[in-house]
Amino acid sequence: MTALEYDRLNIWHPYASLRNPPRVRHARRASGLEIELADGSRLIDAVSSWWCVAHGHNHPAITEAIRRQSEKMCHVMFGGFTHDPAVELAEKLAAFAPPGLDKVFFADSGSIAVEVALKMAVQYQTALGRPEKSRILALKGGYHGDTSLCMSVSDPDGMHTLFGSIMSKQLFADKPSLPFGGEWEDGCASSLRGVFERHGGEIAAVVCESVFQAANAMNFYHPGYLREMRSLCDEYGALLICDEIAAGLYRTGPRWAHEYAGIRPDIMTVGKALTGGHITLAAALASGRVAETISSGKPSAFMHGPTYMANPLACAAAVASLDLFAAGGYGEKASRIGEVFSRSLARAAELPNVRSVRVLGAAAVIETNRLPSAADIDRVIDSHGVWLRPFCNFIYSMPPLVSGDGAVERIAEAMVDLASAPPGPEPEDGDFHE
Repeated sequence: MTALEYDRLNIWHPYASLRNPPRVRHARRASGLEIELADGSRLIDAVSSWWCVAHGHNHPAITEAIRRQSEKMCHVMFGGFTHDPAVELAEKLAAFAPPGLDKVFFADSGSIAVEVALKMAVQYQTALGRPEKSRILALKGGYHGDTSLCMSVSDPDGMHTLFGSIMSKQLFADKPSLPFGGEWEDGCASSLRGVFERHGGEIAAVVCESVFQAANAMNFYHPGYLREMRSLCDEYGALLICDEIAAGLYRTGPRWAHEYAGIRPDIMTVGKALTGGHITLAAALASGRVAETISSGKPSAFMHGPTYMANPLACAAAVASLDLFAAGGYGEKASRIGEVFSRSLARAAELPNVRSVRVLGAAAVIETNRLPSAADIDRVIDSHGVWLRPFCNFIYSMPPLVSGDGAVERIAEAMVDLASAPPGPEPEDGDFHE
């Protein structure tokens, strides 16, 4: 039995069925922008392996940092111990983060970082003697992960509806409808204000993906919503949590997407590109006020502790990744990728199956009326040598931030080719991802 045959019979893939599994490709190695398959063919990774491979695959500085650390210590529990990679990473993260977000909690994944941030908000309010402020306000169209608390603050009509019976009931404001670059008017955030006016005494925090709602909506929204969130949180004694796991670390242009709004969150989550896509790690960064309030309450300990928290290999990889970000002019790289996408995708807007084309930083989206068939998706991937993973009705790309003009143009050509194909059948199962 070949590896692909065994895989098809026995291994679940993300959002896939074992009864009728989708096609998977056998990856053998990866380097730079490309993934090499077992048959020797190569694909440009146009989605950065779910948005994390910022510096390209197998970057020598990061793989060498992992190798060096592996010779000293691969893992030690973080309860009762610390180690140099964790301390060095915390220092670098604090310097890289917005001023004041210097209290660092390490997590295993982006979903866990969001869970941690939400628990921080509730424990913060309890420590202030406000246990009734225990609900989270989120945005329709948002996505924050697949664990239970994260599902409860993701789009209530999105991919997690099957599990509604086991989720805590949170509060939701309307999906931001004013696009990035639109003209702000005072009434744009009326839904947010309305939820606060009705439930302000219950709200512990607002959580949002800064400017870029990714896996549920591929929506670039006006920074004015963030300014309104900050103002309402201050008015009603709630915390603002900015989920920068997908949008941060230059993906949308600036280092952090909330910089577009000129605001500062109370808690920020970071992941995905943190290690350059080489090993899993995430973090929740809190202000001193949040940390001191939690630590002054009962219990004074923050009640969370993953087994692989601050794994030394992952911390070493993240240190090397942040060094690359610090030295590499990544804001300019993201802007250049966006310019090439904007120019190369413009013609797609005239296609009959296309609703809109939008670009922000190094993220590009063609929204279709309905995705082409799986056969057409495979045809485009194979013929162009470009790995795309469309979902819902979105054809999108978030390539490695080191992608040159030629690679971006090739990705755009594949996206336009796919958008030119006729709509496929109505999907029976959604294809979503984190």
